[in-house]
Amino acid sequence: MDNEVRVIEIKKSVFAANEKEADELRDANKKKGTFLLNLMASPGAGKTTTLTQVINKLKNELKIAVMEADIDSDVDAIKIKEKTGVESIQLHTGGMCHLDAEMTKQGLAGLEGKDIDLVILENVGNLVCPAEFDTGASKNIMILSVPEGHDKPLKYPLMFSICDLVIINKIDVLPYFDFDLKLCEEYVKMRNPNATIIPISAKTGEGVDKVCEWLRNQVKLWKGSK
Repeated sequence: MDNEVRVIEIKKSVFAANEKEADELRDANKKKGTFLLNLMASPGAGKTTTLTQVINKLKNELKIAVMEADIDSDVDAIKIKEKTGVESIQLHTGGMCHLDAEMTKQGLAGLEGKDIDLVILENVGNLVCPAEFDTGASKNIMILSVPEGHDKPLKYPLMFSICDLVIINKIDVLPYFDFDLKLCEEYVKMRNPNATIIPISAKTGEGVDKVCEWLRNQVKLWKGSK
């Protein structure tokens, strides 16, 4: 009796196809001069509040649009539109815990013809799935909040290894949590020596100007290298 079964490496083929599409999307955005920023974080880390602060500081310099990804609801898209006035669209993932390049491409199609300088993709909130799929972004950033603990770079290595910028948010509550900022920065550098680290408080605005400066420079470099 033949007990052999056929094994198909689905995960590998899915990733390979996604990486090809992501590279094509980056090339297309480069030609258009559109900088795509992929923002990742856990639920409650302060993604939307941070975005609101950053957008309001940069919207007179850059034409900005936001794509909000969630399993369901349009709460964040509405919030961004109300608080910043920039173009904001909602992407529903149909139950998936991440966005991939094809989903991102479909979202960008909704902004076609609007000549956007900076598109910010707020990915689905978690530290696992979004890190595994290349969205075709120009740069990846993530937000780690103080209440989550300084050991997260040890527990979620892939997320921290793929991010160009790590924002440590909610530093205004540092006195109330057992969070070692210096040790956290060491852990991030252990995973990714090239990552930029910026501590901020999205609530008070502390450090947000540094995030804006980093992003302003990245968009300028992207457009200049067309």
